[in-house]
Amino acid sequence: MAKLPLSIAIGDYDRNRALVDGAVQIDGVDPAYMLLSPEEMFFRAFRYQDFDISELSFSSYLVKHANGDCPYIALPIFLSRAFRHTSIYVRKDRITRPEDLKGKRIGIPEYQLTANVWARAILQDDYGVRPSDVTWVRGGIDQPGRPEKIKLKLPADVKMIDAPADTTISDMLDRGEIDGFMAPRAPYGAARENPNVGWLFDDPTAVAKDYFNRTRIFPIMHVLGLRKTLAEQHPWLAAALVKAFDRSKSIALEKLSDTSATKVTLPFVEEQLKAAQETMGPNYWAYGVQDSLATLEAFTRHHHAQGLSSRHVPVEELFHPSTYETYKI
Repeated sequence: MAKLPLSIAIGDYDRNRALVDGAVQIDGVDPAYMLLSPEEMFFRAFRYQDFDISELSFSSYLVKHANGDCPYIALPIFLSRAFRHTSIYVRKDRITRPEDLKGKRIGIPEYQLTANVWARAILQDDYGVRPSDVTWVRGGIDQPGRPEKIKLKLPADVKMIDAPADTTISDMLDRGEIDGFMAPRAPYGAARENPNVGWLFDDPTAVAKDYFNRTRIFPIMHVLGLRKTLAEQHPWLAAALVKAFDRSKSIALEKLSDTSATKVTLPFVEEQLKAAQETMGPNYWAYGVQDSLATLEAFTRHHHAQGLSSRHVPVEELFHPSTYETYKI
């Protein structure tokens, strides 16, 4: 029986590597993998539906799913997760604590980016800084004129303006024309060397660990999207993808735990792995709905409250129906 040829756009992560190098096969599929940046993947997937299967921004997916016009159905394969306390940079010469951001100007590349949804949730829940308390300045991080990927209708009390057409939010932060910067990437250019620019939280790891201990939330950034027409034509495909991606992640974690020769070009890997497991448990990077329920519920609640999803989407509606449970031996 011939295998189903499918295009698959994903990031170049250790948890995907066993798929890309062929160590893990997707049952019944002949894959053509494309390793792309998030910006390219998401733009092409949501604008042109270029891929049969694509890593997707969780926020963008939720915007379109809530409206009923998303060409993909998500699978609970969480290819990117991150504590977004490191996503907030400020002018340290004028901002010393989160509450100081009230009444200030914060640069963003796009309002609906998943990292920014989480960062705004953290500011509101833990420090009382609401999205309506600041002015949002939208612009490119490294190139001027970045637009939102998808059309938004924000709450009336949210103040957003565009950065000047000839500059970036990185340069505006460096010059002091904005007070903060919120994005999944660090500022570019001179802002990186500016002694007055730095993380809002001096020790973001400690703050993130406290956040997890209080909330049990490990923020989800990206999900895996399967073209809806393919899911309808091939009912077996969603489960086959979940099985393969989960196995690939397991192989990556096995290699990470092999300390005979570190697989990551970074010192203190053993110590970091031990700390993560002690704080978050052995299944700290969970795929599947049940192990991430608190995270999923928090995100859908904040996403709607921030005016991004047109309705509050329940968790039981987010993913392909076949992925909410699996077999056991």
